[in-house]
Amino acid sequence: MLSTGFTFAGFVKNTAAHIALVGNPNSGKTSLFNALTGLNQKVGNFPGVTVDKKAGAVALEHQTIELIDLPGTYSLYPRRADEWVAYKVLMGVDEDIKADMILLVADASNLKRNLLFCSQIIDLKIPVVVALTMTDLAAQKNIKIDIAGLEADLGVPVVAVNPRKGKGLTQLKKVMLQTVKQKKVISSAKFLDTLQLAEAPIKSLQAHFPELNNYAALHYLINHENFPLNAAMQNTIEQIEINNNFNPTKTQAEEVLQRYQRIKQIVQKNVVEPGPLERKIFTDKLDDLLLHKTWGYIILLLVLFLLFQSIFWLARFPMDGIEWSFQQIAAYLNNNLPEAWWSNLFINGAVAGLSGIMVFVPQIMILFGLITVLEDTGYMARISFLSDKLMRKVGLNGKSVMPMISGFACAVPAIMSTRNIENRKERLLTILVTPFMSCSARLPVYTILISLVVSNKYYFGFLSLQGLVMMGLYLVGVLFALIVSQVMKFYVKIQEKSFFILELPVYRSPRWKNVGITMVEKAKIFVTDAGKIIMLISLLLWFLSSYGPSNKIQQVENKYTLLIQQQPEAKDSLQKSFSAEKLQNSYAGVLGKTIEPVIKPLGYDWKIGIALITSFAAREVFVGTMATLYSVEEKDNVSLRKKMENAKTEDGKPVYTLATAFSLMMFYLLAMQCMSTLSVVKRETKSWKWPAIQLFVMTGSAYIVSFLVYQLLK
Repeated sequence: MLSTGFTFAGFVKNTAAHIALVGNPNSGKTSLFNALTGLNQKVGNFPGVTVDKKAGAVALEHQTIELIDLPGTYSLYPRRADEWVAYKVLMGVDEDIKADMILLVADASNLKRNLLFCSQIIDLKIPVVVALTMTDLAAQKNIKIDIAGLEADLGVPVVAVNPRKGKGLTQLKKVMLQTVKQKKVISSAKFLDTLQLAEAPIKSLQAHFPELNNYAALHYLINHENFPLNAAMQNTIEQIEINNNFNPTKTQAEEVLQRYQRIKQIVQKNVVEPGPLERKIFTDKLDDLLLHKTWGYIILLLVLFLLFQSIFWLARFPMDGIEWSFQQIAAYLNNNLPEAWWSNLFINGAVAGLSGIMVFVPQIMILFGLITVLEDTGYMARISFLSDKLMRKVGLNGKSVMPMISGFACAVPAIMSTRNIENRKERLLTILVTPFMSCSARLPVYTILISLVVSNKYYFGFLSLQGLVMMGLYLVGVLFALIVSQVMKFYVKIQEKSFFILELPVYRSPRWKNVGITMVEKAKIFVTDAGKIIMLISLLLWFLSSYGPSNKIQQVENKYTLLIQQQPEAKDSLQKSFSAEKLQNSYAGVLGKTIEPVIKPLGYDWKIGIALITSFAAREVFVGTMATLYSVEEKDNVSLRKKMENAKTEDGKPVYTLATAFSLMMFYLLAMQCMSTLSVVKRETKSWKWPAIQLFVMTGSAYIVSFLVYQLLK
């Protein structure tokens, strides 16, 4: 037996009550959640599924209420994985996530559609408060709502709010507290007589589940296969359906039809809407331009160009400042610490590794900040709409664009977000190609290599050549994703019809506070999560670079001790030669020299080979690896970029030529060098088959393309 009592096992301890926040997508749910919790949130995954859940604390008088943000859904008939999460919580069959009350967000500018979900929750007999958002947009559309009349007809509290401006939040909190204290739903709240839809099977089921109300019992009949019931109970419900000729599809259709008939009456009574000939609001006029069949695509390319240009424009000075600061720190430490193994480890291991992390923080923050602005303004959804036609030609659809664009930040959450793609084949193809998007981990690699071989030239005073190259790399990633999807669609044998239905949110000004917080949070994640890996590998590399087989190291030390005695005037140059030869004979050098024949056709030396190996833990480790290797070899207090610029091969030629740099960028662009991504693909596809295919196809493609690029450019 399952209990339908709503007690909560959440994340915030010592809370008086637990409230689930629900609503249609794009109804203002996230804005309200942020406003109520003050961004004091914890983010995790729902038990057993990789769907993000957010929980936060809300202070109501002297009590602390936990608010959990459930995935957006249009009705109590789920289709996508994230909708199933919200559905199971509302049905009381989720073992971990249960609530004392529901806070339902409804869009005042599109009330008719939002009231379907609202009416279903009312009939579940769960205590509910309706927060009416988008009232400012409704006013722009000349829509007038009688809130008191709407509240009377629904039988539940309705409060108008504007989360972005903080309006109505005090009243909402007061109503929420009153509803929580009642501990029961208002008895008069009933939207539809659901018993008449299937009276006999509902009553038969209630004999086994007496705690279920009529509407909850109806959902057990329709979706019991997805509920955690034992085999005997599943068979009992199946038999009830057979005995009563219960047709789930027909019953569901009849229910929705009756609900909309009642909703129509309520809307006609309480909502005054303008006639169809009223002038278009700002959003409609802007869409005429941004979704134009020609100008829309030109503007999209311009937006992407500005995105990548800004990464260089805005980050240049803070990056130079951070680089200079670490040079001063290293110089100070070198001059004041005694020569010992521990000081060498600290300066050339820890400090060098840390500099490789911190110098790229400005670019990471700017990238995430600009992506957040695109999402907040509503333009990101337009990109999906514009891209649908192209996506369908390669086996995807417009909904694939959102995860792919999110992949520019990080492939892991991007792959998790594919759960809103209903078509299984399109979802799988999106998962497979999303890692081709150049994530933020590749950004440090691109930046340092572009700065080495591409001149800082501007065309027409504002077009940066470096920015154009950066944009080109991102577009090449998109191109490869489309090509691979086009090929893989013939091998993925899933036949399923696909529909692309997308609600375009209204254009709104970005919430700058939210943008700032996102930038800081992403910087923290980069420094802490990626930084841990980089620091660990930097310290390990220091050891592998400083020590080696005793006989080889001893021979090198004896050789240079003798040379320095013989040529004391050349001590400084001999010390540099000693450091270089010692590095080549270290454990790292031996490993690098072993793999060098394999990577030499790509234009790489053994140090780059070491970086490629360490980068399979995480791509951004490349910079930390090079910082450590060059710091061990060359203890001058100059920047990593300068050390790489001065690096020479054994025959005296520059290591980082145009051919080598572009070959290396293509390798990092195409190779699967992220264990976290492979892990999440396995979790999403429930098989090691697809991660293995990704690893083989992407890394193989990277080797072949890098080889061709080097041979053409050298």
